[in-house]
Amino acid sequence: MSASAEATVLITHEVGLHARPSVKFTKLAKSFAAEVEVAVAANGPWFDAKSIVKVMAAKAPKGTVLHIRARGDGAEQAVGALVDLVQRDFDEDRDHARSA
Repeated sequence: MSASAEATVLITHEVGLHARPSVKFTKLAKSFAAEVEVAVAANGPWFDAKSIVKVMAAKAPKGTVLHIRARGDGAEQAVGALVDLVQRDFDEDRDHARSA
């Protein structure tokens, strides 16, 4: 039986899940072997979290509850890492601090 995990997380980043945040999100999702999917509604539609085109197409603004699920090796770690990234506002504050 394959491992699976799912979670929800509130997007608090000012621009939501758009350009830079989407790149960071998909890059992190790709670092896991598990199949990772994301949705902006609990009942879907679900789409590949490793696809920058599909993630950006979600156009999830600030205040959206993001639904994340994964199946396969590292499913729990993948979901946990993605939730953590969203909760850290995609590390945008850290990135701006470095460039300031």
